[in-house]
Amino acid sequence: MDHSRAPVLEALQEFRRRGDIAYGPPGHKQGRGVDPRVADIVGLDVFRADVLALNGLDDRRQSQGVLSQAQDLMADAVGAEKAFFSTCGSSLSVKSAMLAVAGPGEKLLLSRNAHKSVIAAVVVNGVEPIWVHPKFDSERHLAHPPEPDDVRRRLQEHPDAKGMLLITPTDWGTCADIKGVADVCHAFDVPLIVDEAWGAHLPFHPGLPAWGIDADADLVVTSVHKMGGAVEQSSVFHLQYDRVSPDVLKQREDLLGTTSASPLVYATLDGWRRQMVEHGRDLLERALGRASRIRATVAALPGLRLMDREVIEAGLAAELDPLKIVADVRDLGISGMQAAEWLRAECHVDVGGSDSCRISASITHADDDETEKVLVGALRTLVDRADSIERQPAVHLPEPSALELEQACLPREAFFAEAEHVPARAAVGRIAAEMVSPYPPGVPVVAPGEVISAEVVDYLRSGVEHGMLIPDAADPSMKTLRVVARGKNY
Repeated sequence: MDHSRAPVLEALQEFRRRGDIAYGPPGHKQGRGVDPRVADIVGLDVFRADVLALNGLDDRRQSQGVLSQAQDLMADAVGAEKAFFSTCGSSLSVKSAMLAVAGPGEKLLLSRNAHKSVIAAVVVNGVEPIWVHPKFDSERHLAHPPEPDDVRRRLQEHPDAKGMLLITPTDWGTCADIKGVADVCHAFDVPLIVDEAWGAHLPFHPGLPAWGIDADADLVVTSVHKMGGAVEQSSVFHLQYDRVSPDVLKQREDLLGTTSASPLVYATLDGWRRQMVEHGRDLLERALGRASRIRATVAALPGLRLMDREVIEAGLAAELDPLKIVADVRDLGISGMQAAEWLRAECHVDVGGSDSCRISASITHADDDETEKVLVGALRTLVDRADSIERQPAVHLPEPSALELEQACLPREAFFAEAEHVPARAAVGRIAAEMVSPYPPGVPVVAPGEVISAEVVDYLRSGVEHGMLIPDAADPSMKTLRVVARGKNY
């Protein structure tokens, strides 16, 4: 295929050349009606590129096939049989993928270290989750992806399960043995969905961890805005084999997706694919060299513990994305959350993630000598001035086994059940009617239908006192929890 083409971008260029005036949405009419104060900040070109897909980029019959051409090029670029663009982020794409494999009352294997969007999908479609617990790393207080044997064991216990959803890479860059899990799933004749939100770059350089399609996954979802070069909310479904019907997947996505898809997302997805095909290997080669230098510097800084290939050697992960710089800061006497806030306030550096123990920074093809210098300088300054950061009450980190909560009823049943708010301590032993997800990374500590434990309450309460953000709980202060009302038959 001709990867020098970018059908969406070309259609947008032609729209501008023709000088069409649209008498339908968007109401700003390619920027004519935009408040100048807005244009001064975001630029008029954002609005000039905000065109309807139909009767804008394409006619109402889609006779030019602008979007389908762009999707075919994307599939060819990454070795998939089909690709579909999504403009609502991978949070929606994962929901659509799950709906395409399992429906209400059917079973689906899920990694328990899933993002809240996965739990939300379980609530929305009424699937029965069969949790495959991740490999817990007690030293780092970290969850790595489950192994093939974990998946095999759960499929043997639940032979009627419709498939498996695997999350890899994790937010912290550790990766699953996708090929091993795919082999297990296919031996049971069920599809493997891979939530590879952090892996859009993986197909374009051999020095990176395995790409889901190359590793025989059936359906792979990527967030191109995370490690790629498209704008926020850009997501792509990649499909191969016949275990997931492309027609069913498209209908499920249409059920959840917007009817006002942003051409800005389509255009940047299209352009990023062309860039990666033409220049991706060289760009990522430079990024890998840059990340290697940064990793060496971080490893030498006192008080920072770089997560490196020792997690692979210890059998905790199959692979590690070297473009994720993850550093444990506890030896500095502070938490990752404190480190992140200090770096932002004092150095104007915004790290990609933080939790009780660590911070992370993503290096991409977009980094240059300046961003490398700024990051390294900020981390050196953090080490030098960590003693000046005010100490906060410690977060009470539970043992990994304490995070494996009993599932008393289906998440959907609990979420929609009659509920009540009770003091946090009184919630121990009760069934959660809400998600409680420290953010980032947005992995629920408590999911609807799970029995709340004393250890988890202690962890969440101490976390909030320390500064943890829990935006999805009804009471983000964690003084109360939403639980299923008494008298329910659970």
